[in-house]
Amino acid sequence: MSSMIYFMIVTVMTTTLLMLLASSLSKKTLLDREKTSPFECGFDPKGSARLPFSLRFFLIAVIFLIFDVEITLLLPLPIILTSANFFSWSLASIIFLIILLMGLYHEWNQGALNWSF
Repeated sequence: MSSMIYFMIVTVMTTTLLMLLASSLSKKTLLDREKTSPFECGFDPKGSARLPFSLRFFLIAVIFLIFDVEITLLLPLPIILTSANFFSWSLASIIFLIILLMGLYHEWNQGALNWSF
């Protein structure tokens, strides 16, 4: 029991020492006004630093992520067939595929899958 307490004390002291050492070494000692400014070249920006973001690209990326997750849920279905009841497996698979197709139809009906700009 005493060796465990000794080990805990040594561990806490070592981590505290390493954290203090890392924080003292990582601080910058020379703070220059030019170095801390956003543009080191000295020129003021002419336009906005942020570019406009395409909402269409964002929607396509979200749809891709959704279908990517759906594929990862569909891939283990053949493996599960060996250990599950065929009726329950087929019912769950058909319901899952119907939900996917309904979501695809909804996205198609809303026009989110149109590639024309």
